[in-house]
Amino acid sequence: MRLPGPLHALNEGLAFLLELVAIAALAWWGFTATGNVLVNIVLGLAAPAAAIILWGMFAAPRARFKIALPLVLLVKAVVFGAGALALYGVGHPTAGIAFAVVAFLNTALATADRDAHFHAAAQ
Repeated sequence: MRLPGPLHALNEGLAFLLELVAIAALAWWGFTATGNVLVNIVLGLAAPAAAIILWGMFAAPRARFKIALPLVLLVKAVVFGAGALALYGVGHPTAGIAFAVVAFLNTALATADRDAHFHAAAQ
């Protein structure tokens, strides 16, 4: 399914926004995870940093390493899933579920759109 130009741009913009929300949720969770300030600082910095590195290496449009689509989707599931669990962990289960649903739909739509663009270019 190929999205028209404006919808393609909107979906890509939403994907970027979802990435930022996942990173912010991981930082929020990390900075409030325990009663130990030092542990919270480490988690608050390490959790979003790990997500950023993982995304940049494997899932970003200009990823450092090109991997097969199933592995890209796995990386996205890990990062978005961690973001959803982080929202749940800071006491916002409804936001976590909503985030997971929107991220899943956005990723599915983007994958179908990119696949259609790839097949159209190959012909």
